Amino acid sequence: MKLSIVDISPIPPGETRHDAFHHSIELAQHAERLGYHRIWFAEHHGGAIGAGRAPEVLIAAVGAHTSTIRLGSGSVLLNHYSPFKVAELFCTLNELYPGRIDLGAGRATTGPVTDFALQQERSKREQPDSNEQLAELVAWLENSFPNEHPFATHPIPTIDSRPELYVLGSSPWSASAAAQLGLRYVFAGFINQSGTPGILASYHNHFTSSHGECRAEKPQAILSVHVVCAETADEARRQLAPVYMVYRNLAQGNLTDPLLSPDEAIAAWGELPALETYTPGTGIPPKFIGGTPEQVKEQIEGLAHDLSLEEIIIQDLVADHEARLRSYELMAESLLKKSS
Repeated sequence: MKLSIVDISPIPPGETRHDAFHHSIELAQHAERLGYHRIWFAEHHGGAIGAGRAPEVLIAAVGAHTSTIRLGSGSVLLNHYSPFKVAELFCTLNELYPGRIDLGAGRATTGPVTDFALQQERSKREQPDSNEQLAELVAWLENSFPNEHPFATHPIPTIDSRPELYVLGSSPWSASAAAQLGLRYVFAGFINQSGTPGILASYHNHFTSSHGECRAEKPQAILSVHVVCAETADEARRQLAPVYMVYRNLAQGNLTDPLLSPDEAIAAWGELPALETYTPGTGIPPKFIGGTPEQVKEQIEGLAHDLSLEEIIIQDLVADHEARLRSYELMAESLLKKSS
């Protein structure tokens, strides 16, 4: 099984975005040494807990400090941008770092103010059609516009170094879009736990095989889960406390509170948060997987087995950078049989 990472560049208490970006570079180097398959960078707008809002910039920076690990976006919010511009950006990255670049595309609303700020044509307040945007992105990457399309009759010859394309999402729409276009799919299990088995099954059942240059010949599904690993279960619970506070704030519509330290979060939460556990056979991941290497290994391998997965992508919001590096080291030693 392959293990990968999606990084939102969390901003530790008392530190800056500059510090967070350098931590992301260090994490990528650490992950490469440990044998992780890929590291992707998130696009989040308007929040205070993470610095990651321009994945293409971080990909370029991390590429200069690594040599083998795959790099990508988790994800570019395609509903806010021109598919042509996104295609050119990621072809440029693949020209800089040939054969290492993944284009993870998704959609999201980021709040009324930031959504409005991201739109170029502000007289059109409605969201663009996601199916059309995704199909156009594929057409740019494959130069496959219909003959009568103006982009076919007047081609722009700057898209010729293609990244691997993935659809990211947590809804039935994303699975359907990926399946219909024959694309690789990443499902955010930490967002929609109960929907995980059904939506992944739908993707597999409705997948349309394609030989297009950026598509897959058979279904390729990856699950993203939130994981924290530590030497003891209590330490994992301690490192999870800031995550519980982040999600409590998000549920209340609060995007402005910064990431707390573990001790601050425990005080605010009132106690050490309990560890959720995976129920074998269900295919429904816990919202947060946490524990010792043995506990984490059992749950991740159980999910991978029950959902027939060959790759898991891990997200975290560990506020202590050294504990974060250690968490990924422990998982690699347990699940990848490789240490630094």
